[in-house]
Amino acid sequence: QRVNVTVRSGLSMVLSGSAEPCAQLFVSSIGVVGTAEQNKGHSARFFDVLTAQLGLGPERIVIRFYPLEAWQIGKNRTVMTFL
Repeated sequence: QRVNVTVRSGLSMVLSGSAEPCAQLFVSSIGVVGTAEQNKGHSARFFDVLTAQLGLGPERIVIRFYPLEAWQIGKNRTVMTFL
């Protein structure tokens, strides 16, 4: 209910100077990805899933975490602050 996923396959990407298959994951959330300690745990779990599902080595994956405030997300004609 609180997770949205967009997959864009077939994009040309270079990671660490190599065009070998790779993945980049963007994670944004309200109050869940705000600290290094939180993101360390999330990172480990995401890497476990991504390496298993995509068959990539962890060196071919990059994860970016974006903490959000409730007022930055619109839903149901308002913002999350009021939901």
